[in-house]
Amino acid sequence: MTNPFRAVGRGVLGVFETVGEIFMFATQALGRGLRGPFYVRQIGRQMIDIGYYSLPVVGLTAIFTGMVLALQSYTGFSRFEAESAIATIVVLSMTRELGPVLAGLMVAGRVGASMAAELGTMRVTEQIDALSTLSTDPMRYLVFPRLVAGVLMLPVLVLIADVIGVMGGYIVGVLKLGFGPVEYINKTFEFLEAEDVISGLVKAAVFGFLVALMGCYQGYNSGRGAQGVGTATTRAVVSASILILTANYIVTEIFFTR
Repeated sequence: MTNPFRAVGRGVLGVFETVGEIFMFATQALGRGLRGPFYVRQIGRQMIDIGYYSLPVVGLTAIFTGMVLALQSYTGFSRFEAESAIATIVVLSMTRELGPVLAGLMVAGRVGASMAAELGTMRVTEQIDALSTLSTDPMRYLVFPRLVAGVLMLPVLVLIADVIGVMGGYIVGVLKLGFGPVEYINKTFEFLEAEDVISGLVKAAVFGFLVALMGCYQGYNSGRGAQGVGTATTRAVVSASILILTANYIVTEIFFTR
């Protein structure tokens, strides 16, 4: 019979080992990548893949979130005769929390899985080994461009998601709940501060780095065969999602704790 304390201890040590490996992976990728040469075309290709091709799924998520948020807020606030706060609630919720977190999770599902599958396939077919043989550092050529693209494009996606989410709340507020168009827009900007938007963009940059890091790490260290690639893809999405939620609390604590 397995000793439960030994099993728990082995699990804890395994977690610390994995965290250390991820930290070393990120350090190597950034250290080698920042020394150049810079593969600009690779960075551009990853920016298009992360930013442009993720726009439909992020936009749809944002507009329906904004619409639902307006409806749910109205249902609750009407009990306290505080319907006028709905526009403020929608814009603060989108810029501070829902925009960055939902965009991060959507990109983790689409891009993180894609990165892990692509790098995992390259590992299985020994293309990564071939790059090393040709004196091309895989960390500089494959990993660093994805990290840069993730950090740069997530804030852009989140900014667009914020606007679309507020627009969703505006549509419901004006067309269904009876707010005047000018009144709703004035309420939207009345209590919005620069810090609300900036904190969301900082979160997005952190989430972009985490999504790209976990996609690259899991794919780069993928096991052999189709099963290994599938496992790496699943781990990339799950680990990125957990790290996004963890980092969300940490960044929120930094920005809004006085």
